[in-house]
Amino acid sequence: MRQEIFATTPRIVMGAGSLARVGDEVKRQNGTSVLIVTDPGVAGTGIVERLEGILKDAGLAVARFDKVEADPRYEIVEDSLAALRAAKADTVIGIGGGSSLDMAKITAVMAVNEGPVGRYFGIDLVPQPGLKTILIPTTAGTGSEVTPIVILSDHHEKLKKGVVSPYLFPSCALLDPELTLGLPPAVTAATGMDALIHALEAYTSKNATAMSDVLAREAIGLVFHNIRTAYANGENLEARSNMLRGSLLAGMAFANAGVTAVHAFAYPIGAEFHIPHGVANTIMLVPVMRFNQTGNLPRFARLAELLGENTAGLNQRQAAARAVAALTDLAEDLRVPQHLSAFGVKEGDIPNLAAGVMKVTRLLANNPRRLAVEDAEAIYREAL
Repeated sequence: MRQEIFATTPRIVMGAGSLARVGDEVKRQNGTSVLIVTDPGVAGTGIVERLEGILKDAGLAVARFDKVEADPRYEIVEDSLAALRAAKADTVIGIGGGSSLDMAKITAVMAVNEGPVGRYFGIDLVPQPGLKTILIPTTAGTGSEVTPIVILSDHHEKLKKGVVSPYLFPSCALLDPELTLGLPPAVTAATGMDALIHALEAYTSKNATAMSDVLAREAIGLVFHNIRTAYANGENLEARSNMLRGSLLAGMAFANAGVTAVHAFAYPIGAEFHIPHGVANTIMLVPVMRFNQTGNLPRFARLAELLGENTAGLNQRQAAARAVAALTDLAEDLRVPQHLSAFGVKEGDIPNLAAGVMKVTRLLANNPRRLAVEDAEAIYREAL
């Protein structure tokens, strides 16, 4: 029997109104000076000012870095580090979507470890733990608050690259569903699909474990059965809470089981065509699922049941097809694009994109079916 290791963020605070606890959480880890890392969009909502007020009322020094990009270039790390050093901060708080949370994590680590950040692309290459970090998601999507992973864009190679290290787990994750109430429907849909795909891939990964399975199954149910409500009625706090919890559990699952080829296919198209991450994953989900099914047909068949499909009287192949149909219907209901052509991708782009997929060996190692470059080209063609 193989050995199984499970790791996650050591402290999780969750519930409506929990943002008010953030000052206590900083003090709990002996912090005195905070750098808030966020993006211009979140900074413009008033959430960051509210966070700053809570921290200042707690007697903490506060500075802000609010220039995080979507799918941030690795060069941005130097800018956030400069802000950290200018503030002499001992604690980093990331607030926003996955890009802001990832930037907070890598800033905290690079404050202690010698640069450049490019030397740490890969697995377990970071030598020392970083500063204390608190992560506050404002989307129910990436699960970055419970993963030891940072994804940065290399615009020179037109590829997204990962830093994977246990030192990237934050000290604390603080999840307040009230912060997600203002998300526009399109963002709710794209980020929610990302969370669902994290759970689906964790469940079908070659490295799935008994513990990751429990989390993935629960996450699939929470996200799939609440995302339509959150999309159609964004002020529904129960649906928003369930989405945030589902995203959290999906993050825990894939942090340990790993994601698979859906994300591997999403990386090149996201880097080259600037397709939002959740949308890129959604476009690639069905073609990759169809390819992967033969790698573990019983597990793909069980997905249909987790998605609420009636599989009585169906064989495994039919049940697996029913799961694909349910996910196709979901993407249509949420109006998430399902074709690469909508973003200007053409047949002539496919060889280079397929070559990019084959470089994402960290994720392809988890895939339930072996993949050749010819398979990658065929899958991209199906997604056109």
